[in-house]
Amino acid sequence: MASDLLSIAASGARAARGALDVTAQNIANASTDGYVRRSVGMEEVSAAGGLLRTGDLSLSGVRIGGIDRNADMFRQAEVRRTTSDLSRASAELNGLENIESAVEQAGLYSAITEFEASLQQLAVDPSDPSLRAAALASAETMAQKFNIADSSTSSAAEGLRFEAGAAVDQANVLGGELARVNLRLTRAGAGSSDRASLLDQRDILLEQLSGIATISTSFAADGGVSVRLGGSTGPLFVTGGAAGAIGMSTAADGTISYDLDGTALSLSGGSLAGAALALGEAASVRARLDALAEGIATTANDAQANGTALDGTAGQPLFDGVGAAGMRVALTSGSGLATAGAGQPAGSRDGSNLAALRQALVVEGPAEQTNALLFDISARVQSRTLTHEALDTIAASARITLEQQAGVDLDTEATNLIRFQQAFQASARAMQISTELFDTLLGLG
Repeated sequence: MASDLLSIAASGARAARGALDVTAQNIANASTDGYVRRSVGMEEVSAAGGLLRTGDLSLSGVRIGGIDRNADMFRQAEVRRTTSDLSRASAELNGLENIESAVEQAGLYSAITEFEASLQQLAVDPSDPSLRAAALASAETMAQKFNIADSSTSSAAEGLRFEAGAAVDQANVLGGELARVNLRLTRAGAGSSDRASLLDQRDILLEQLSGIATISTSFAADGGVSVRLGGSTGPLFVTGGAAGAIGMSTAADGTISYDLDGTALSLSGGSLAGAALALGEAASVRARLDALAEGIATTANDAQANGTALDGTAGQPLFDGVGAAGMRVALTSGSGLATAGAGQPAGSRDGSNLAALRQALVVEGPAEQTNALLFDISARVQSRTLTHEALDTIAASARITLEQQAGVDLDTEATNLIRFQQAFQASARAMQISTELFDTLLGLG
């Protein structure tokens, strides 16, 4: 009996010590990102009754059945989903803000209005050399502003492509790491501390990957994960110990698309989706800038072709080049401005062709188009800001819910620490009593 008591007490001491180790690990990792609280699962140890009593069972102590993670798969999936949505909104908003800044800081609207104002001033005396020089200078400034707006927008787009490329590289690294974790999980013992650490690592990698792309997961009995990109029907990215490779392609207009081992990817979440959306907006803005620049150039050049320059020759194109990036002033002198009507002599103060140019610009409305472009970009930024704020709140709520369930509560762990210390001390006391009882029995003999 004393011997049985000794073994029972010893098993209790071992179990309490293991529980103390797990509690200490929880306390030490309370602030570690991605750490899921562990708990010790204990189970009774039973033994057969012995000779002639093989059908009898007697309790022989306690042992640690395994180390459990206090993880909730639904809450973790919700965190991944909201993280993906928030990352998409953040990437798109950041790109739109850069595009807005690029167009606004170029000062294009003021340059167009100043060009129109210089033509109005020239109408007072079309033969005045200083007014002609001022009009030509304002045209050169406007062309340069178009160049700057296109260059700045292109730079913003290039930054988005660089970030998307880096995110693709990171996603491929994460996929390789997940595949390695899957392999290690197949060799980890059920309920072991090593297995719990691997599952923590798996969940951290999945959350990081969800911030880059839309993912769908399925889990095996051993804890290994299979990952699809783009949703539950998307191509497999990680399965078992193998991972695919994400690629990125850039179209002629600067927009990007993704593929997985050659299969096209359609992503609705993550920073990759946000970058693609922002680059689509950048391409649209550049196209509108090109159309605006070419509209002004065509209007001015058509007017020039219908008029006479100050030296009596036929008007020559005011602008050349293609689009906002290539727009430049073709005339080298203000005297080349064809302000007079066709057939007028040199030095004519006739301003009929200049009036036609000004009227054509009124119809074209470049200043109004520029203002509408700026307003549209600003409205998109405002809309995406509101969306981002809402998604940020949702994602924060999902994370708080998960942390409340899976995180470490120091008050609870302190209570467990005292409880398991007392259990260890009680088991040690039982061993001491068992020894004393056994010694007493020996003394009776």
